[in-house]
Amino acid sequence: MKLLFIVTRTDTFGGSLIHVRDTTYYLKKQGEEVQVITGKKGIYNQVLEQYDIPNVACKSLVQPIKPYQDGKTLAELKQLIQHYNPDLVSTHSSKAGILGRIACKLNNIPCLFTAHGWAFTKGVPQPKRSIYRTLEVMAAPLADRIICVSEQDRQIGIASGMNPKKLTTVHNGMPDISPNLKADPSQSNPVSIIMVARFDQQKDHSTLLKAIKNIPQVEVNLIGDGPRLEEIKHLSKKLEIQDRVNFLGLSSDVSHFLAKASIFVLISHWEGFPRTILEAMRAGLPVVATDVGGVKESVLDGVTGFCIPRQNVLALEEKLMLLVKNPDLRTKMGKAGRERYEKEFTFERMLKKTLSIYKEVLSEKGKQ
Repeated sequence: MKLLFIVTRTDTFGGSLIHVRDTTYYLKKQGEEVQVITGKKGIYNQVLEQYDIPNVACKSLVQPIKPYQDGKTLAELKQLIQHYNPDLVSTHSSKAGILGRIACKLNNIPCLFTAHGWAFTKGVPQPKRSIYRTLEVMAAPLADRIICVSEQDRQIGIASGMNPKKLTTVHNGMPDISPNLKADPSQSNPVSIIMVARFDQQKDHSTLLKAIKNIPQVEVNLIGDGPRLEEIKHLSKKLEIQDRVNFLGLSSDVSHFLAKASIFVLISHWEGFPRTILEAMRAGLPVVATDVGGVKESVLDGVTGFCIPRQNVLALEEKLMLLVKNPDLRTKMGKAGRERYEKEFTFERMLKKTLSIYKEVLSEKGKQ
């Protein structure tokens, strides 16, 4: 197969970008021909090149809605797709997904869209939420299939009016790590809490910092960058906990940090199906996460960790305190999380399901 992937952002290294990197890398190893189209060149292009994944930048492709520029982007994408002439195009993120689907339709190329959490899910602020709901519903018929990374997202799509027959759920999966990168959650000198997330509107670092103010026996490691970084640094000083909060910057491989942690947290306003949670489960860490999106499809509340209500400082403090004081519980939940990862969320399982969808679409189009 000759496969083309389209993504928008290159200035960070989040869930959908990791998904595309890993998928294209393993497809290439299996002998498939792959290429990635990105927005203007950034750190993500460097990561793709490190993995020997062919990629090309569409300079006008940016995340915000800009009608005139988006028209130029559509023309450029149409030309790039026509030049590469793939058997199938896989689009990721709302902007690349919408423009990519239109460009594929103009070129008569089969197209998939993977929704890594809808841009109109609960928690996304208005008017963005309503705008993207309208755009996604309009663009949905242009895709031969829409892959949802959680069943929650699939149900949101159906409720919005999308054709249920086109929507299919494929949970994210992660390649495994070497045994030496598995964590020991029982370590308590000090108890190390880690969160891997971009400092932006979607993530809720503020609630985490407020929750750990009254838990003095912990250190917090925050991995990521983004526009709210300085704001969160200022909050740590205001709460007088800056000596226990470490800002470690962006990382393209967090497994080494997770191996040294005791508890993983992901506190958010909205999510799709977070890959960072799978990375934590893979490492054998207990997970405390906000109950948004498809989080409960990975975190079994009370078994592999805890799910808490959105923006609930007291609930987060209570669950963290329980884990901090109980190393045996951390170990038990971490072990259960690792077992769940091995059963449900391996990369091989995800790739097998994804490939079956590719082949199904190509068969329908008479290309296989």
